[in-house]
Amino acid sequence: MAEKKLSKKDIVTAFWRWTFFSHANYNYERLEATGLVHSYKHIIKKLYGDNPEEYKACIKRHMQFFNTEPHIGGCIPGIVLAMEEKRANGEPISDDAINGIKTGLMGPFAGIGDTLWQGTLTPILLAFGVSLGAQGNLLGPIIYTLLMFGIMFPVAYICWMKGYELGGEGIAKILGGNALQMVITGASAMGAIVLGALSCQFVTVSSPLVIKIGEMQLALQADVFDKLFAGILPLGVTMLTLWLIKDKKLKSTTVMAILVLIGIVGGVIGIL
Repeated sequence: MAEKKLSKKDIVTAFWRWTFFSHANYNYERLEATGLVHSYKHIIKKLYGDNPEEYKACIKRHMQFFNTEPHIGGCIPGIVLAMEEKRANGEPISDDAINGIKTGLMGPFAGIGDTLWQGTLTPILLAFGVSLGAQGNLLGPIIYTLLMFGIMFPVAYICWMKGYELGGEGIAKILGGNALQMVITGASAMGAIVLGALSCQFVTVSSPLVIKIGEMQLALQADVFDKLFAGILPLGVTMLTLWLIKDKKLKSTTVMAILVLIGIVGGVIGIL
């Protein structure tokens, strides 16, 4: 039997389909599974098209629940491609082995990807874009978009191809080292610093309230808050938002409504 070999075009096509369609049919039953099957569809046909039973079995095993961060986590579909290729050529790779790789790695890579993208890269790039946009410069959103995609696509491509190149054993070695944990810790710290700087710059809250005691007038903001703790009101709003989202598990839209309500009530009674 002739060896079944995936071409670079096959692998790259699967990468682009995954990149654009991983969340196209995102649902709570299977999450990214249908996006993964769609990205693999030409590969499944190439590897198992001459064997109807294996063809159906491949689709069935990749329709199992799967969810990870799609860019850094692209390593996982890349690994699985290599495993499917080996299985199609007769190596004893079971359904459990393939699903075990997906299940075992999707959590760690989701943590890595979410930390790097949502906790680090996005806040840093937003800091540039929002700063320009706040000054009325239309380059703000354009620069943010170009930088995001200019970084995201190359990193995602490298992760996908490296996953295919290394296979399951290589990724296991990487995850077993300390270097990856150091990267995650550093990225988390940087993201927290950037978010703190953004909060300081863009969250503005002050009180116009003036307390009159006889002939003496005491400006609550200038004479009390600013002298005790400059920026205490913006910090309080920031911490309230964090508490509502993180501890109370409220939706971001609900938190925005609460903040708007606080602003309206505070403005009407003259304390904000």
